[in-house]
Amino acid sequence: MKLQERLALLVKLGAYLKEDTTARQLAIAQTERNNRWLTKENSLSALLTFATEFLNTEYLEAWVKDYPKLEEEKSPKKIGLVLAGNIPGVGFHDVLTTFVAGHQSMIKYSEKDQYLIPYMIDFMVEEDPRSAAYFMAVPRLKDFDAVIATGSNNSAMYFEQYFSKYPNVIRKNRNSIAILDGTETEEDLLGLGIDIFSYFGLGCRSVAKLYVPQEYDFSPFLGLMDIHYKEMMNHNKYNNNYDYNRSIYLLNNVPHLANDCLMLLEHESLLSRISSVHYEYYDHAEDLQEKLEAVQEQIQCIATKMNLPKRNTVALGQAQHPALNDYADGVDTLQFLIEL
Repeated sequence: MKLQERLALLVKLGAYLKEDTTARQLAIAQTERNNRWLTKENSLSALLTFATEFLNTEYLEAWVKDYPKLEEEKSPKKIGLVLAGNIPGVGFHDVLTTFVAGHQSMIKYSEKDQYLIPYMIDFMVEEDPRSAAYFMAVPRLKDFDAVIATGSNNSAMYFEQYFSKYPNVIRKNRNSIAILDGTETEEDLLGLGIDIFSYFGLGCRSVAKLYVPQEYDFSPFLGLMDIHYKEMMNHNKYNNNYDYNRSIYLLNNVPHLANDCLMLLEHESLLSRISSVHYEYYDHAEDLQEKLEAVQEQIQCIATKMNLPKRNTVALGQAQHPALNDYADGVDTLQFLIEL
């Protein structure tokens, strides 16, 4: 398939994802039965995000125009993809990018998320049988030319050892942060709530830590979150995590702030427990830049209304809406695939 044919098929996929088909219902239901963190609501949200923000002609054409070598005919490579499963369809961007690059995906699905992407691929193969050659689900990677693997810091150590002799992109744990300056409106804070609570905070683009000025007043934020996100406690896994972590903090006299759905702890780590968000104070702009510099390799995304020189930021409420060229860990995977 030529590049324009592949792009046209992806546009058709985008339209298909918006349709309330039996296949979509089944994939979403299977996903939730298999992993209760991947709720029907969150899976549908992810699919519609793919449809509207990735799979349309305007966005796809704008993305590929920066890669003129995509038009060149070259022999396809076999790309091993080790996908994560922390949020619904999280590995789709790697599958999409490999297809756009004209290579074959050898996909090792996460046991936590193994229905949504096959549902999308099934449509593509039915719509254009030639696309079947681009996708292969495998229980274990072997006989590949390059690999893109996503996992925890521990699994990344294994990946780096096992895949070291192949061209590779190995991703480790990253978390997202929000930076506040105290002038945020109620609308801004509600946007921050979306960044924190979307997908139960399990994504690498979920805000897990706040940087705030000295003497910052958390009361308005906690009050708004209590009003708008208390229903999170209706999810038994989230509720259990909140109750367990709150008990641990109380038993160990860990200072924290809390409402009925979220806890805030002053802590340096960018990684926080489910139902908790860390925060850290900064004194001035230079102090903030020093703090960010120290953890820049751990940051996936920065949500803020502030103007931060030399930092890629998104508006509050937009952390879960990456563009096609917002590559995980800042590594241009499409360029990596083109150069193979």
